[in-house]
Amino acid sequence: MSVTAVVGAQWGDEGKGRIIDYLAQQADVVIRFQGGDNAGHTVVNEYGKHALHLVPSGIFNPNTKNIIGSGCVVNPQALLEEMNGLEAAGVSLENLWISTRAQMLMPYHRELDVLEEAARGKDTIGTTKRGIGPAYADKAARCGLRMGDLLQADWLETRLDNALRTVNRKLEILGGKPVDGDQLYATCMDYRQRLGARIVDTLPIVRQAIYAGEEVMLEGQLGVMRDLDWGIYPYVTSSNPTASYASSGAGLPARAINRVIGVVKAYSTAVGDGPFPAELHDEDGERLRSEGGEFGATTGRPRRCGWFDGVAIRYAAWLNGMTGLAVTKLDVLDTFDVIRICTGYELPDGSVITDSMPDTPVLFQVKPVYEEWPGWRRRTSDCRSWADLPENAKAYVARISELAGVKVDYVSVGPERGQMFEA
Repeated sequence: MSVTAVVGAQWGDEGKGRIIDYLAQQADVVIRFQGGDNAGHTVVNEYGKHALHLVPSGIFNPNTKNIIGSGCVVNPQALLEEMNGLEAAGVSLENLWISTRAQMLMPYHRELDVLEEAARGKDTIGTTKRGIGPAYADKAARCGLRMGDLLQADWLETRLDNALRTVNRKLEILGGKPVDGDQLYATCMDYRQRLGARIVDTLPIVRQAIYAGEEVMLEGQLGVMRDLDWGIYPYVTSSNPTASYASSGAGLPARAINRVIGVVKAYSTAVGDGPFPAELHDEDGERLRSEGGEFGATTGRPRRCGWFDGVAIRYAAWLNGMTGLAVTKLDVLDTFDVIRICTGYELPDGSVITDSMPDTPVLFQVKPVYEEWPGWRRRTSDCRSWADLPENAKAYVARISELAGVKVDYVSVGPERGQMFEA
């Protein structure tokens, strides 16, 4: 039996979807353990190119059970649209399940997200305006609705009435329109009719998989630097994308996880506001964005690009207890003569730190300390094994491993399954 957590080791958008898609060919269960439809996992395979936002990336294996776990916030409308796209491509959804305990992201959460971000003026936090923050806030305040509430009509009506008393006051203050409770209840009944058969207590499925010694994968969203507790707060998501939360969000005892794969790009990217020490505002940054197609899978926003951050990966490796790394998009660096790696942060007082992550106010002030590595100036997208890689590319990957203190298990040189191999 193996339980593997696949987590982002940077600012998100590292390529977790393609790693899960690759590994899910041998997985019995894939569980999405946190997050909502605010970030997508792009997968390219025989079904085409898909940006998954809520559906676990194991959906393309018809033998794999796919669970949207209790740690997620689920927008039913977004989920239905995603499911329609997958079915149109010929993907079976027979093994897709939703935890009764997953929070339900309501239409008013999106409206509140837009209004609250606008109210911040120049001090925005870079929200995707998908309603994720307000939905998790309601969860913490114990006034949220859960997917399982759709199955209990009377209970749902009472919970919805209670929630709208506060929601409509907030909307009024922020300049929005009040929500019609009867209309929203009717919408929820439509969700129930279309999704109800998939909403189940997922714990028995997970428990049985563990007892049977099956291969279980836990899929995280975003990355450690967007973690609510350990990321660049307040420029973070409203959940915990680290492996420490994976067991809770999936419905497993913590000791069940015996493998943690951290996914990293061969360089750094970020979407949204906040400090990003290795960010490039020059021709190299534009080149990374262009060569890597660095635009958000959910929002389409251009990603901020920079050199690989060795301080961030060391931090991420410790917090997640990583047992291995998957390095993606190595091929994007094929045309560079010189490649840089950030190995430390210079603080305002002139001292340099290499093995700790400053808090957000300080992180805004640091300067990256770089070392230079020779490029390989060879096409790697045709490589199908570690032995095929140019020597300079191998040395670069080895340096990433050294900085993380974690071995590299996989290398990806393109979006196709065949372009990923063991290191």
